[in-house]
Amino acid sequence: MITVQDLAIQFGKRVLFQEVNLKFTHGNCYGIIGANGAGKSTFLKAISGDLNPTKGTVTIAPGERLSVLRQDHFAFDECTVIETVLRGHEPLWNIMQEKDAIYAKPEMTDADGIRACELEEKFAEMDGWNAESDAAALLSGLGIKEDLHYKLMGELSGKEKVRVLLAQALFGKPDNLLLDEPTNDLDLETVMWLEEYLSNFENTVLIVSHDRHFLDSVCTHTVDIDYGKISMFAGNYSFWYESSQLALRQRAQQNKKAEEKKKELQEFIQRFSANVAKSKQTTSRKKMLEKLNIEEIQPSTRKYPGIIFTPKREPGNKVLEVKNLSASIEGEVLFKDVNFQVEKDDKIVFVSHDPRAMTALFEIINGNIKADSGSYSWGEDTIISAYLPMDNTNFFNSDLSLVDWLSQYSPDTTESFVRGFLGRMLFSGEEIYKKCNVLSGGEKMRCMISRMMMKDANLLCLDSPTNHLDLESIQAFNNTLKTFKGIVLMSSHDHEFIQTVCNRVIELTPNGIIDKRMDYDDYIMDDSIKELKEKMYAK
Repeated sequence: MITVQDLAIQFGKRVLFQEVNLKFTHGNCYGIIGANGAGKSTFLKAISGDLNPTKGTVTIAPGERLSVLRQDHFAFDECTVIETVLRGHEPLWNIMQEKDAIYAKPEMTDADGIRACELEEKFAEMDGWNAESDAAALLSGLGIKEDLHYKLMGELSGKEKVRVLLAQALFGKPDNLLLDEPTNDLDLETVMWLEEYLSNFENTVLIVSHDRHFLDSVCTHTVDIDYGKISMFAGNYSFWYESSQLALRQRAQQNKKAEEKKKELQEFIQRFSANVAKSKQTTSRKKMLEKLNIEEIQPSTRKYPGIIFTPKREPGNKVLEVKNLSASIEGEVLFKDVNFQVEKDDKIVFVSHDPRAMTALFEIINGNIKADSGSYSWGEDTIISAYLPMDNTNFFNSDLSLVDWLSQYSPDTTESFVRGFLGRMLFSGEEIYKKCNVLSGGEKMRCMISRMMMKDANLLCLDSPTNHLDLESIQAFNNTLKTFKGIVLMSSHDHEFIQTVCNRVIELTPNGIIDKRMDYDDYIMDDSIKELKEKMYAK
């Protein structure tokens, strides 16, 4: 258990939050949400002890172990992968080191023998004899193959290091687990593994994440950091979002009686509880369903961007035809002999074991790079496309102000017109005169979305559209794509985004494609598709 009492954190005159009093208890998983800059990661650092609060205390229950997902990718470069994971359980690791040092002595004294016996007893109590196999199982579950387990961390790629550090945090089933963006750089299959693991994790977990499906799958409670306050609610992210939106609508209904509002809230809780109970994403923890109550439902003060795509005209019957397309990077095949046709009502997600495959495909069909072989053709008379690339760096290599930057892509360059599009993406007041080369990753993405909205496109090509966005922007983007009247071609690591938007899945492999017209949940659960994928990647 973790107890937070009268916590406050302030940097200079800027107060992140104050008077925070919360208890995080055994058997629950807490999803920490808040706008970019609200202090989510700072809050975790205060709990872990990496940051001293301005005021207040954080207390871990006596005898309990705290484990944290560390972000220092170079801290263990001289250690083997398996050793790095074992170091995650510091008490066990220290016993192993002391025990080995005693046995390495040329001659043992009586005191050494007594101490070795004590250590062996503690080692057995900690299940030390299974430690290495448990560490290996974690690594394998997170996609680190056995041939890497005894390599030095310094030999691994950045994405592989992320997975090893996550295994380190999970190792030994700590009493309290702090995870800051644990799904970063994980593919969808590994995220599913982590969801399953945490759903069955019986201790206390605090998670910061922008992945709504992940939060819904594992969290029993939502901790909202908003305008200097931290509030805790029973229920996962979807319950918090939908209930806060309902409460906001009710607040606007001045003439509605209090009894009617209460009944509406109660009915919402019942519907939500029934849906969660039947959902594929239900966690093994059912406590949240027992604790939902109308007193906790409050309107959110969050601001959501106004993302609106208005197609100038309907797409025609011919949209896009791809024939025998192949692409590789430095001799490594990303995909080959790709053939498909995009139809009028398609919303397609492209997936692959290698995320570079989707980027290569999108860059090819948008005319930015050439394929190794094959061809593609658009329905030129009917398609107006808008492309959101994964890497937007080259768009912002200037010192133009935001309003001047967006004017480059606008049919109407008057400031009031351009300012309207920036305003929809929550750029207000003097912010529109900020230089575009000093923007954060999230601000750049919001500018790129403003640029897309201006095109009145009937086809959207989106390469990892949720990257760098906060939950509010992701939710708004997701909501508009659900009702978008045009065609969507996209790649994403956001399960919820894919499941709620797409009606077709195309998987790119080095040996052709798997093309299925179905939703994503059905695709990943279909046993025949799993067998086909093994064959396509094994050839």
